[in-house]
Amino acid sequence: MTDIVDELKWRGLIALSTDEDALRKAFADGPVTFYCGFDPTAPSLHLGNLVQILTMRRIQDAGHRPLGLVGGATGLIGDPKPTAERTLNAPEIVGQWVERLRAQIQPLLDFEGPNAAVMVNNLDWTQGMSAIEFLRDIGKHFRVNKMIAKEAVSRRLNSDAGISYTEFSYQILQGMDFLELYRRYGCTLQTGGSDQWGNLTSGTDLIHRVEPDAVVHALGTPLITKADGTKFGKTESGTIWLDAEMTTPYAFYQFWLNADDRDVSKFLRIFSFKSREEIAELERLTEERPQARAAQRALAEELTTLVHGAEQTAAVVAASKALFGQGELAELDERTLAAALSELPHIQVAELGPVVDLLAEVGLVASKSAARRTVKEGGAYVNNVKVAGEDAVPAAEELLHGRWLVLRRGKKNLAAVEVTGA
Repeated sequence: MTDIVDELKWRGLIALSTDEDALRKAFADGPVTFYCGFDPTAPSLHLGNLVQILTMRRIQDAGHRPLGLVGGATGLIGDPKPTAERTLNAPEIVGQWVERLRAQIQPLLDFEGPNAAVMVNNLDWTQGMSAIEFLRDIGKHFRVNKMIAKEAVSRRLNSDAGISYTEFSYQILQGMDFLELYRRYGCTLQTGGSDQWGNLTSGTDLIHRVEPDAVVHALGTPLITKADGTKFGKTESGTIWLDAEMTTPYAFYQFWLNADDRDVSKFLRIFSFKSREEIAELERLTEERPQARAAQRALAEELTTLVHGAEQTAAVVAASKALFGQGELAELDERTLAAALSELPHIQVAELGPVVDLLAEVGLVASKSAARRTVKEGGAYVNNVKVAGEDAVPAAEELLHGRWLVLRRGKKNLAAVEVTGA
């Protein structure tokens, strides 16, 4: 076993802990059974959830046993958002999302060996409980004055939206989860984001009231911030999801490839399983030759492989290279090409026209006259082939998969044209 507390601290993954020294001792005395919960409030997990899953895997690799909880019960409620009530989803929808989230978590944990992971669902111990049992056996251990002091609750109480009893009760349900897992599996640690600290400590508080001799812990990871002030895990097109239908593997890869040099060292420590020495080398390369983007490429390839598999990663790397003339566009499969081109400026046309018209219409140049200059100077390309003349019109057989053209101005300015037909 490694000293996992030191490892997590080096990687910047400890923001809050109930008692760091006591937790360090528990790990040393181990193995520790621990859990992290994921609510099915959407059909996919996102990058914020990935932080938690990979933190679980690090702790598991240090010799401890993870319980991956997908909240079939808490997902019917939803933890309080900062500004307004959540929309409650139908039980059938939540049930479907539970299975989708389980399928995303399972490949990232190890389910074999002495510290094999276990997947659990809190609906198993809540659906048979009556309201009277819930209030008498669990609710009596919570003090309202402490509940309203929790940050998520107090923020809503002081807003125009207020808070319903439904969302107010969320922390009771999450506290009950920890108690139930303590009793069923000997679970003594809950991990989660620092923004969930109030919910995490509701579990430790409940266990201390019900089981006075129990020693349990909570560990909160920090909120990830970006140097440019924008929100981590989001792009102009929206949230980066783990589901390939909601965020394509190409877009997922590009998110990491486009990471700011000021952020990439932090991201490597948080998300990569590379050693300290390997990360130090990538940091050195970023400092000495930032234009090579060695750290970003290493991170993009590792995480895309982790989430989407080696085959998908190879396809998106090939697409990324082919777009810039370092591979054959015609060899890309249709789905990968479509995903890549959706990330570029693009237009749809009913039929093909002159290249100069297409260059101007898609916005690669300011005008048709500028397009003619670009062609004349040898800086215009269609599907990586230099445009020979100002009056050139692409032929139908040049369309990739019968639909697309890739236009390029110079080395780096790309756009796409999709021919939809009349």
